[in-house]
Parts: sequence; C-alpha cells; structure tokens
Amino acid sequence: MNPVVKFFRTKIYTAILLLVIILLIGVSGYMMISGYSWIDALYMTVITMTTVGFGEVVPLDDQSKIFTIFLILASVVIVGYALSVITEYILSKDHIEELKHKRMQKKIDSFNNHVVVCGYGRNGKQTVKKLSAHNKLFVVIEKDKEMEERLQLDHVPYVIGNANEDAILIQAGIERASSFISALPSDADNLFVVLSTRQLNKDINIISRASHESSYDKLKFAGANNVILPDNIGGDHMASLVVVPGLMEFIDNLSIVGKSNINIEEVAVEKLHSNNAIKTIKDLDLRKKTGCTVIGYKDEKGEYIVNPEAELELATNSKIIVLGRPEQIEALNSEYDIH
Repeated sequence: MNPVVKFFRTKIYTAILLLVIILLIGVSGYMMISGYSWIDALYMTVITMTTVGFGEVVPLDDQSKIFTIFLILASVVIVGYALSVITEYILSKDHIEELKHKRMQKKIDSFNNHVVVCGYGRNGKQTVKKLSAHNKLFVVIEKDKEMEERLQLDHVPYVIGNANEDAILIQAGIERASSFISALPSDADNLFVVLSTRQLNKDINIISRASHESSYDKLKFAGANNVILPDNIGGDHMASLVVVPGLMEFIDNLSIVGKSNINIEEVAVEKLHSNNAIKTIKDLDLRKKTGCTVIGYKDEKGEYIVNPEAELELATNSKIIVLGRPEQIEALNSEYDIH
C-alpha cells in the first residue's frame, strides 16, 4: 500500500476513535449528571457535538451546563479534526492516483493476446504509435515515475516499475501476452528482461532492441525471437535513399501513418479458410473480392517467399502478406473479420 495513503488511513481511524470516545463520554455524563435516559442522553450528546442548536430535552442545572460547555469545546476540536482529515484524504492526490492505478490495472487484467512494450523512450513511443495504428492491445512497462504523466496524456495503458522484477511483468499480463518488445536503452537490461520473460512465458514472441552488434547473439540465446539494431537500420535506410531514392520513398509511403492509412496487412491462412475448397492463393481470389494483391507468403517454418505464384498451396499455420489501398485493406478486414 502507498505509505501516504496508509498514513491518511491511520489518521482517519484515530479521528473515528476520538469521535466514539467523546460520544460515549457525552452519553455517560448526561445519564449520570442529569439523570437522562440513554436515548435522551444520546440525542443531547449528538445535538451538542454537531452544534445544531435544538432545544434541551429538559432544563439543565448548573452541573449539566458546565459539563455541556466542556463537551462543546471538546467536540469542536475533535469534529473539526475529523472533518479536516477526511477532507484531506478524499482530496489527496495520492489517493486519486491510487484509484487511477486500480482502474488501469483492472483494464490490463482484461487483456489477452496483447503486446507488452518495455520502455517508453524514442523506440518505445514509435512502437506504441505503430501498435495503435493497427488497433493492437498493448501495455507499456516504464521504470521512470516521471514518465507517468506523459503516459496518461497519451492514453497509454501502463505499469510503473522495473521490468527486471517478475512481479512487474506479471502485473503487465506477460503470461497472457502474445508478444513482448524490449526497447530499453541498455543491452544488459534488455538481456535480463528477455531472460525473465522467456521463463514466464515459453511461447511468447520476443523482440528486443540492441545497441551493439556483440549483443545480438546473446539476446538470441537468451530467448529473443528477433533482435533489432536501430543504428544499423538507420544507416542502411540513409544509404538506400542515395542508392535507390525512388524505391525508398515508395516503401516509406507504405508505412502506417494513421488508423485509416494502412497499406500492408499480414493475414493468417486460418482466417481465410471460409471453406475447404481454398487450397492455393489463386483459390482465394483476393484481387477480385477486395482489390488487394498478395505480395508475400510466410510458411509454417517462418520462411518468406516474395511474390509467390498463384498455384502456391497454403499450408496450416502459414501467413500471406497483402498490399492495397487503405479502402482495399479495410474491405479485406471486413470480408474475413480479421480485426
């Protein structure tokens, strides 16, 4: 529990205890000094403590008046203290944040087959942008508490904590996730997180960032399915803009820039089997049905075939990659209920 919230709750319990004590003292005092019945004594104590100004049950003698004066003074202090503590607790920023975190965790707990992104730096933000464009469920794990406001402004589901700890990974739903992307700046941190993730979920698809080529084999050995070297990709891209500028400009335009501008889609073959007659790419007849063109095929072993023949047989657990205009991709998604 948050120590600040725990502190406030302790103060509230103290305030309630003081209210009960002063109430018991008031009831006992009126019963002994004024001879009231317990219900009259309780009524007199409550109207005195709350200073509502109602009339006395019976006229008070001098002893009862002196007792009432001390009861009023004590009640003003205790009731005022209780109200201030309760108000401060309700309006406490930490309490509000705790409620936000509970709502966030409840949302994350409902996720299945989602993507866990570790780190919300430059690479992490770009990853989240791409996943959002594809309407993919995801959770971000961020160690830096100062990034929490940024995550909230971006409306990103998140968990604040160190991904090196199994409890934080579990909190992000790593056991139910389909993919894990480690975008931490340190190769050592990425290595440790990849190891922990692979232990918690044997079947998850792990993609890790690496700053140095020497870390590539280590991350693969630790359990990463793919290792990305951003510096190498950036250098290759810049060189390609010199060597084949027209082609690179075309490829850049295929990237996702918004929810309505998707040009490329990867589809599992199982999604396309509306009947047993579909055995080849030609049988799909996607061009006629949606306007999309099949430009790639990934077989069950993970091997890619660029521009596959129409007679290529579609194996179980394979995928096809299609190209089309945004409206054609949308037609494909609608036709086969992909999203």
